[in-house]
Amino acid sequence: MKRKFTVATTLILISCLPLKADYSEHEKVGAVVDELVSEYSFDRTTLMSVFKEIKHRPDIIEIMDRPAETKPWFEYRDIFMQRKRINDGVRFIRKHREDMDRAFEEYQVPAHIIAAVIGIETNYGGNMGSYRVMDALATLGLDYPRREKLFRRELKQFFVLACEERIKPFDADDACERELNNLSSGQGRSIEDLKGSYAGAMGYGQFIPSSFRHFAIDFDEDGIRDIWSNISDAIGSVANYFAEHKWTKDGEIMELVEIDSSKISPDEHANLKLETPLMTVAEWQALGIKSSAPSTQTAALFAYRLNDKDPPKLQYMLGFNNFYSITRYNPSRLYARAVYELAEEIKKKL
Repeated sequence: MKRKFTVATTLILISCLPLKADYSEHEKVGAVVDELVSEYSFDRTTLMSVFKEIKHRPDIIEIMDRPAETKPWFEYRDIFMQRKRINDGVRFIRKHREDMDRAFEEYQVPAHIIAAVIGIETNYGGNMGSYRVMDALATLGLDYPRREKLFRRELKQFFVLACEERIKPFDADDACERELNNLSSGQGRSIEDLKGSYAGAMGYGQFIPSSFRHFAIDFDEDGIRDIWSNISDAIGSVANYFAEHKWTKDGEIMELVEIDSSKISPDEHANLKLETPLMTVAEWQALGIKSSAPSTQTAALFAYRLNDKDPPKLQYMLGFNNFYSITRYNPSRLYARAVYELAEEIKKKL
C-alpha cells in the first residue's frame, strides 16, 4: 500500500530537514546579490549581512497554496461583507475625513472606495501582517518554484525600496545607489522591523515592494513615505494607485444584469480575461444582456456563484472601466466585487 502524505505532513518533514544556518548560504542568493550590486551599486558586505538575518518560513508556502481567491463568490463574500466591517469603514472615513477629502480633490478617488480597499486588505489597519517582509519574500523568491520569478523580483525591489527610503542598514550614502531623489532620513527604521503579509505586502493598503516604489506617496509632506503607521500617507497612496490605473471620477463600477438565454450562452463570454473592457454595452445588449448603462460604455461580463448546488446558481454582472482599475490592485473578479459591495454599503451609512 502506498503511503499518502498530506500538506501538513509534508511541512513537518520539511521542517525536520537540516536547513542551512541562514540565507547567506543559500545557493540562489549569490545571483540576487550580484544583480543588486551590478544594477544598483549595493555594497556586497551590507547585503550579505542582511541575508544572514533572513529566516526561512515554510508555513508561508502552505498559505500560498490555499488563497482566499480560490473560494466561490458566496463564500468569499462572507469573509468581508460583515456589519462590523461596514460600520468600521464609516468610522474610518469620519476619523480621517480631512485626508479623504484631500485625496478625492487631488486624485478623484472617493472615500468609500479607499476605505473599502483598506478595510478588505487590513481591516482598517487592524491586521497589517506579522511576517518580516524580508523573510516572506526570500522564502517565496528562493524556495517557492511555482512563483519564484515574481517574488525574486519583489525581493530585489524590497532592497531597492530600503535603499531609496534610507532604511537601515542601507541608510549610509555608500550602501547603494539611489534612483530617486529621496532626502528622507529613514527616521531610524530598520529593514528587520518592516512587517507585512505572508506574500510580502505591506502597510494599510498592502503594497508589494514594486507598488510601494511606484505608487506610495508622502501625502503629508513630512519627508518620508510611511504606509505602516502614517494613515495620511496610506490614504494618499491608495488614491494615487487608483489614479495611476485610470480610475474615472463618477464612473460606474459594476451592474447586475439579466440575460436572454435564447440569444447568448453566457458561460462562453463570462470571466474570460481581466483586461480593459473592449465590448460596448450596445454590443452586449445585442447579444442578449439587459443593461441600463450608457450604450457606448465598454464592459466585460463576469459570473458569480451563489451556492454550492450542482449545477450552481449563477449571477452575472457587467464590469466597467473602474472595475478594471480595481483589478489592477488585485487581479481577481471576486476581490473587485467585494471592494465594490463593501464601498456601496459604507457609502449608504455616511
